[in-house]
Amino acid sequence: MRLREKVVLITGAGSGIGKSTAILFAKEGASIIVNDLNEGSGNETVSEIRKSNGEAFFIQGDVTEANSVKAMVDKAINKYGRIDVLFNNAGVSGVGMIHEVDLDAWNKTLNVNINGVMLPSKYVLPHMMKQKNGSIINMSSCIAEMGLAKRASYSTTKGAILALTKSMQVDYAAYNIRVNALLPGTIFTPFVEKYLSESYENPEEAIATIKTRQLSGELGRPEDVANAALFLASDESRFMMGSPLYIDGGVVFGKNA
Repeated sequence: MRLREKVVLITGAGSGIGKSTAILFAKEGASIIVNDLNEGSGNETVSEIRKSNGEAFFIQGDVTEANSVKAMVDKAINKYGRIDVLFNNAGVSGVGMIHEVDLDAWNKTLNVNINGVMLPSKYVLPHMMKQKNGSIINMSSCIAEMGLAKRASYSTTKGAILALTKSMQVDYAAYNIRVNALLPGTIFTPFVEKYLSESYENPEEAIATIKTRQLSGELGRPEDVANAALFLASDESRFMMGSPLYIDGGVVFGKNA
């Protein structure tokens, strides 16, 4: 029970990494505030947690809208009285080279992926500052540390999130708030399935190609990232501050012979 009595807010918890993390955290004793834009998916996550006698509560909210985020945080505080961990997980993909990216698509990717981290943090941080304790986990990506073809908008946002994580840590260290980032490689989630279908004529062939660039020889699973998030959420990572944590199968720092 590594998160006993902790209250955790997870954005984008209706599917993929967010859902796996919510289920794992609940098993470790946390009360989970499940956020998602999709009410059906969010309630499904809550249902799965409750079936295992876990504590979870769904709040629908758009992480790009300030009023929606503030209302979500207010509801969470009214119910639980505190938020100990914020996992800024919600995000969207972005495909294309700069000269071919549609401007609306570019702006959407930046809005969801960057403001979707900034706004929940903005409204949760005052409560953590009052508590003088908290852990914020931001979802970056290993793409923040490497070049990858036709990912201009996505890589821009994930690099920005990594930089924001480090800046936030400097600002809030005095309040005993830790801010760290997860940098996953290719994790086989509905999110990734969607981007593969948008980017490649033959998604199965694309999966085989992606596997070859990872030292592990396989794609990651949502549970792999959830386990890393658990470490950052728990007191075991008390000495990690402003750090990137790679869960990438060796794609960034490794190279096959």
